[in-house]
Amino acid sequence: MADAIVLIDDLFFQTKLLETAKQTGTTVETVATGDQLVEAAAASPAALIIVDLNARQGALDAIEKLGANGPGNPRRVIAFLSHVQTDLAARARTAGCQDVMPRSKFTQNLAAILRGAKP
Repeated sequence: MADAIVLIDDLFFQTKLLETAKQTGTTVETVATGDQLVEAAAASPAALIIVDLNARQGALDAIEKLGANGPGNPRRVIAFLSHVQTDLAARARTAGCQDVMPRSKFTQNLAAILRGAKP
């Protein structure tokens, strides 16, 4: 069972993320579309969901669907994007994402973020 579910379709960045997960002892399930993220989240008790808002298929829609689980949802949803995409960041927060950060900050804090997913 995964500690975190990650929506990412950038294979180079996915490799970096999976290597960091291995180093931190965090199990990660990756998906490539928003629909796959919603399905994986429904089937898993993972406490952390990470979303690349620049994924090509349904990232924001998936956050909205996950947010529909209500304010009592114990999952932490973190999204990352280019620092210049302020409108998209605001839309992700409105959709229910607790943390939205530039890709550079996400990358810098990746190990700590993944460690936070472990029970």
